[in-house]
Amino acid sequence: MRHVSIGEAALILGLSVITLRRWDKSGLLKSMFRTFGNHRRYDIEDIFKLFKKDSNVKKVIGYSRVSTLEQKKDLKVQSEIISNYIVSKYDDYEIIEDIGSGLNYKKNGLKKLIKMICNQELSVLVLTHKDRLLRFGSEIIIQLCERFNVKVEILNYNEEETFEQALCNDVLSIITVFSAKLYGKRSHKNKKLLENA
Repeated sequence: MRHVSIGEAALILGLSVITLRRWDKSGLLKSMFRTFGNHRRYDIEDIFKLFKKDSNVKKVIGYSRVSTLEQKKDLKVQSEIISNYIVSKYDDYEIIEDIGSGLNYKKNGLKKLIKMICNQELSVLVLTHKDRLLRFGSEIIIQLCERFNVKVEILNYNEEETFEQALCNDVLSIITVFSAKLYGKRSHKNKKLLENA
């Protein structure tokens, strides 16, 4: 019979040490004994039994996004809001952060999120606003979540936004993105002209 430390047990199960301490207190996974230094020791067989039983344990994911690098501070605030909410309701979670336009479907974090949804690795997806996923097409991701039994929790869901307000916000978003692309292209051309002069 082999015994492992709480750190090794957490690594095997893919959980945090804090979660395992909670599980120990609740009786979900009790340590076999404590060392003279008061460190928990777990039976490896108990861990493997739990691992097999809970191999379908799904994650709680918080997704946050901002459009530009200049908004990195806002990204951290957004992630903190999500983290504080998740900690009050769930044990273990992960935050996926993205920097990129709401019209860009090729963001690494978004691709990772879609892959996790399709692989049925999620139980809950938490967002501050629906448009953090995508400016257009967030409904597709939400329907994908419904298809794979992922609960979507939107913290600042605004039911009072009228059709006209939503349309106005969408048009402004398109103008902003395409203006940035246009000015970025002109800036690149100007740099090349200066280099060739």
